[in-house]
Amino acid sequence: MNSELLDKAAAALEEIRPFLKEDGGDLEIVELTDEGVLRIEFKGACSNCSMNNMTFKNGVEDAIRRLVPEIKSVEPVNFVLQ
Repeated sequence: MNSELLDKAAAALEEIRPFLKEDGGDLEIVELTDEGVLRIEFKGACSNCSMNNMTFKNGVEDAIRRLVPEIKSVEPVNFVLQ
């Protein structure tokens, strides 16, 4: 995938990053596959928080899908979605 999509994804994540940092967490983009799958990793307090599934579904995934519809799916790499 091209760097334009990565830039758009990074901008979308900037929308929610302040909320994550308030709770001692953060996230980073691990990769964007050729198939349009964005893989992210939660950092700090977010990596083992009991609310990370909700944060992912209602925050991260929603922001990406809304602002970068070209990305087919978003997957966390450091926890299992439930």
